[in-house]
Amino acid sequence: MPTVVFSNALDITESAFTPRAFFTNYPLGNPIGRPGDRADQRAGLLAGLALLESVTKAGTVVHSDRVWTDSRDWMRLIFSAEQPFLSEEAEARRKVELGQA
Repeated sequence: MPTVVFSNALDITESAFTPRAFFTNYPLGNPIGRPGDRADQRAGLLAGLALLESVTKAGTVVHSDRVWTDSRDWMRLIFSAEQPFLSEEAEARRKVELGQA
């Protein structure tokens, strides 16, 4: 059965070698879209389901171009020294995105 994994945890998804995955850089628990934002949720769902037709290579992770907000403050608050959830490689990528590298 064809499957798509909707993910907010890139490092975990990449290491799991899923058949096909759609990564959205949103806070954990929001892989399809922002709560209460039906348009954003629909866009996320349709973009992810489109992978069923476009992705033929196992292990492919497609990155969404949608953004939670123009501010990256949510990343700073969620991924901090007090909450070290990221691998060293993922933390380095996060710092580059935030301009802290």
